[in-house]
Amino acid sequence: MSRSANDAAPIGVIGGSGLYDIEGFTNRREVRVATPFGDPSDAYQVGRLDGTPVAFLPRHGQGHRVSPTDVNSRANIFGFKTLGVERVISVSAVGSMREHIAPLDVVIPDQLIDRTRLRPLTFFGSGIVVHVGFADPFCPELSGMMADAAEAIGTRVHRGGTYICIEGPRFSTRAESRAFRQWGADIIGMTAIPEAILAREAELCYAALAMVTDFDVWHESEAPVTVDMVVANLVRNVATAKAALRGALPRAAAARQCGCGSALAGAIMTAPDRVPERIREDLRPLIGRYLT
Repeated sequence: MSRSANDAAPIGVIGGSGLYDIEGFTNRREVRVATPFGDPSDAYQVGRLDGTPVAFLPRHGQGHRVSPTDVNSRANIFGFKTLGVERVISVSAVGSMREHIAPLDVVIPDQLIDRTRLRPLTFFGSGIVVHVGFADPFCPELSGMMADAAEAIGTRVHRGGTYICIEGPRFSTRAESRAFRQWGADIIGMTAIPEAILAREAELCYAALAMVTDFDVWHESEAPVTVDMVVANLVRNVATAKAALRGALPRAAAARQCGCGSALAGAIMTAPDRVPERIREDLRPLIGRYLT
């Protein structure tokens, strides 16, 4: 189905490993969005969940076909923007770097360390220079809503924490894992970068519902992380994620009070008359209101 004016949804949900669909959608329709950056990971599922308009996208595609490095995050986030999304909730599987953060816990991170190497990290360049503020990479307002919703269903929740994003798709060596702990990382994953950066550039709120599946490889009394271990805990984590999402949606649909919606104000360095027309047109959903 092609995109129409009826596809507007204020909330976007990115489903991570194990979360490829959400039951209970009404008025569900499949929406494919063309972007200047290529195709998103899959078709968006747009409809209402408990009465709230939502756009859902499986990060790795249906059937988990897309590796973390190959996720087209620019297309994914741009697509959400064109669908009218203002807030993006990212669900992801992560490893714990701390003794007190156990498998099946939920972490709502508030900081990021980028250890990726092969991914496009911005919408901009090629004639337009933008320096977006990123000191606090997750929206505190949306993050608080997600933490409240996860606690309300009885899950053990850690409010705040540093997410280190590695390139993948391999897991860490023991030496890397120990080094990341020394840097202050609390959880480790493969997908928050560049999603969080691009969401900020698109002036979307972004929060992560990080579902802990393992202790990575630093923990000497635990077996090294394996796919089998991750998948075993994913099944239980996915049920938790769906329940938390449903609890958060009514509040997340309210008007924003944070500053995410004006992240580009003052961030565009290039003089408007120097921005190439092709770039101006391609990026109109992002910069149109600033280049008059």
